[in-house]
Formats: sequence, C-alpha cells, structure tokens
Amino acid sequence: MSELQDLSDHFHERLSSIQRLLDLSSAEVPQNKMKKLAQEITSLGSQTERLETFVERQRDQLKQLKALEEIYQHHLESVQHLVVHIPVHMPKRKSPAKATEAAAVKSEAAGAAPVPAETSRRGNRNIRTMMVITLPEFEGIPQYMKGRITYDQLNAAVQTINAAVVAKYKIVQQPVRSLNNHSKKLHQRFKELETGDTKGQFFVVEEDIRDFTQVKVDKRFQLLLNMLRHCHRLKELRGGGCTRYMLL
Repeated sequence: MSELQDLSDHFHERLSSIQRLLDLSSAEVPQNKMKKLAQEITSLGSQTERLETFVERQRDQLKQLKALEEIYQHHLESVQHLVVHIPVHMPKRKSPAKATEAAAVKSEAAGAAPVPAETSRRGNRNIRTMMVITLPEFEGIPQYMKGRITYDQLNAAVQTINAAVVAKYKIVQQPVRSLNNHSKKLHQRFKELETGDTKGQFFVVEEDIRDFTQVKVDKRFQLLLNMLRHCHRLKELRGGGCTRYMLL
C-alpha cells in the first residue's frame, strides 16, 4: 500500500515539474513539442487517477479483511472456551429404567419396601471418563514428546480410551446372573485384574482397548499414552504381567 502511495506522489511531482517548465518556457518550445508535452501530461494524469482509484479500492478491501479478522477471532475464542469447558457427561433423556428407579425411591419414601442396596448402588454409579486435552495443555507438552502427533489425534486417543472404559464398566456394574457367557468371562477377567490400588478407580488394559475399540496398541499409541500421562489424565500401574491405565 505504501509503495502505491509513493508512486502516486512521484507522478504528481512529475506533473508539477512539467507544468512549471511549460510556464517558464512556453514561448521557446516548438508547437510539436508543446503537443507532445500536453499528451504526456494527459497520460500521466490518467495513470495517476487509475492509481488513486486502485489505492482507494485496496483500502476498502483492507477494512473488510480487518472486519473478517475480528469475526474470526471472536469465533476462535468461543470455540476455545467450549473446548476448555466441555462437560464430561452430556445430559441424556431419562430412560424407562431410570424412571422406574425414581418411582422406587418415591415409594421407599412413602414406606414401601426399599430396593436392595447392591442393585441401587450399581444402578446409580457413574462411569468416570477423561476430559479432553485443552489447547494450552497440548502446547505445554514438550516437542520431543509430541513429535508429529496433532492436537486432534491426541484427543482421538482420549475418546478411544473413554469408549473402552465405558464398555468395560457397563459390564462390571451389571449383576453377573444377567450376563451372557461371553460377558461373564469378561467380567471374571476384569475382577481378576483388580488390586488394592485400583479399588474404587477406573482402569483399562491393552486387551480392553483392543476388544472394545479395535484400536491397535502399538508404539504410536504408546506415545499418545505418554502424552496423556504428562497431562495428568491417567497413570500406569504395573503388576501381574500387565499394565493398567488408571484414570485420574
């Protein structure tokens, strides 16, 4: 923009110089020279007008771009706010089972027979999941640890682990007698892997991730797990020939 303005100023200076020369020596300049100078002045004047029009158009476009930049910045801040404050559990419609539980609570308050403690406790237990990684957290991970892994890829790993945790603990929280043979075997395996350190906690092992998400736990996925440990989303518990990934 400044270069165009300088060029316009240059043309104006040339026009002024030519006009002064004509005023000083018009009597001594031949008629054909006068005509040529007049043509040059006209040409320079037209070019100057075109340049001024172009400069004005560029100024208008610059104003529009600045307005778009402000709109983009506003949307970016809104998205970042949503990412940071996204709820762990989205609200869902009440299922008939929950409605039945609510009725049972009301009837208990009215003096009816209470629901067995084990069934009530299992039905009301929430399954914990990891929160997504925020942009500031991702930017705080050392570059040697991130490598070429992107922000979206790391949060995809969060969703993968969350899916495995939810699938596992939906089985764990069901009464054993209500499970089919395959789920009973899974339930038994889950219980065998529990230790004193995992009591009351939510964890998965590599086999859970493979079974419930079909994601291969390879070297690249191990890098993602290292980054999640760095961000304090989970920790490793080793023992009994396997590694447990426990949510924090």
